[in-house]
Amino acid sequence: MTAPVTLILGLGNVLLTDEAAGVAVLKALEPTAAADPSLMLLDGGTLSFTLAGPIADASRLIVVDAAVMDEPAGSVRVFEGVAMDDQLSRNAKSVHEVSLADLMDIARLTDSMPRQRALVGIEPERVDWGETLTPAVAAAVPRAVAEITTLLRRWQAEDDA
Repeated sequence: MTAPVTLILGLGNVLLTDEAAGVAVLKALEPTAAADPSLMLLDGGTLSFTLAGPIADASRLIVVDAAVMDEPAGSVRVFEGVAMDDQLSRNAKSVHEVSLADLMDIARLTDSMPRQRALVGIEPERVDWGETLTPAVAAAVPRAVAEITTLLRRWQAEDDA
């Protein structure tokens, strides 16, 4: 039996300081993904309807993004399953072509929503022109990687049980 494919989708604009948090976490996960063929890393940029296909093809989904959660800059939170859905419904605003909430609605409507799904949010300090994360958000990248690693281990243990 092959392992379920876990899509790790990093979102963000690398030209807007902390908006690039998801992409930075994705880059930090490259060595892990290189050693695990069941992991698929995808830079989702600033979102597009074209991401509906890879989401539908995945058994599991982890989205990593800068998220306004009214917490101190650099805070990392994991919203899993229904908690992810609730977080997206409360914060569905997007300046992009499509929001993450829209993509999740497409998955729901096409009956292709990954059962195991999570949003790893990193509270931004600043979203403005710049190609470097603020120190608080840069320090959050390893914490986000650790949260993802823990989540993947737990999901694997649930599958093995």
